[in-house]
Amino acid sequence: MPPIPRTQPLPRVISYYQTHHTSDGKPISILPLLTQADISVTHVILAAIHINDDAQDLTLNDHDADDPRFLTLWAELRVLQASGVKVLGMLGGAAQGSYERLDGAEDRFEEYYIPLRDMLRRHALDGIDLDVEENMSLGGVIRLIDRVRRDFGKDFIITLAPVAAALLDPNRNLSGFDYEALEVMRGKEISWYNAQFYCGWGDCSSSLMYEMILSKGWPAEKVVMGLVTNPENGGGWVPWELLGATLLTLRGRIPNFGGVMGWEYFNSLPGGRERPWEWAQWMTKILRTQQESAAPGQAAAPVATSVVAKEVKKELVDEVDPDGPNSKDAPLPASFDYYTDGNADDD
Repeated sequence: MPPIPRTQPLPRVISYYQTHHTSDGKPISILPLLTQADISVTHVILAAIHINDDAQDLTLNDHDADDPRFLTLWAELRVLQASGVKVLGMLGGAAQGSYERLDGAEDRFEEYYIPLRDMLRRHALDGIDLDVEENMSLGGVIRLIDRVRRDFGKDFIITLAPVAAALLDPNRNLSGFDYEALEVMRGKEISWYNAQFYCGWGDCSSSLMYEMILSKGWPAEKVVMGLVTNPENGGGWVPWELLGATLLTLRGRIPNFGGVMGWEYFNSLPGGRERPWEWAQWMTKILRTQQESAAPGQAAAPVATSVVAKEVKKELVDEVDPDGPNSKDAPLPASFDYYTDGNADDD
């Protein structure tokens, strides 16, 4: 088993975990992120929690969060937590309605917020990821953040998941409110932003857009570069050699680079559905080599980025060079299909 990660080390390696079952209903285990060699994941974000019309009908994807189908999931997430990996719950996402229900009058807010609070407590999650992909007022998101902080204390992780463009231009935004204004007003309560550099809202084929965000004044340690892990999961997937070059550039130039997140775990390339943990192995090799060698409370050892780059480049070329002795079939882009457990089975 790899070393236990320290609390929120940089760069973070974060995996979103939304598809929990195969098409025939078998659990998709998240434990390989612990048991496979050479992986140093810092956070797993469980998706997606939905607030529905009936305030008591809180669901994890399409089922009650306490449905027996999730017994294995909750047990495995506790193992991750016991091993030092922080586990957050993601609220919202592409499905609409959760934030509209939290953005009304005070009594309506209480009606919908309390079941969410109780679910987070019941499963002892380490934080919440607010993925606001519908219009919400600035006052509404501030009220939600303030209430979560009051109910869960100073160590509870609060993150948001804006599209990357929203950190440059408030008009290129899915959330309705201005993230720059939110950072000014509540930045001390927000651990970081899982910025979506995909689906037309960002570009991770070079370091340019990330560096533009930093030039706007965003602190690097609070901006996580969000990636699609497979072209099946959305537009904007970047081939390994380009992506590796981007990440090595950011790692070399920015000592406090916030890290990466991957949407999502179950079919992550290069291993795909058979070996989805290989994405995390790649990210560990690119971003976190020597990170775990430092004792708690000490700075990580200096990294010879050029050495890592040479090793990673060789392996990336082996992945995509059809004439190389170690070549593998390069993954081909496919049309986007929004995939959840609800697409996989009908029970």
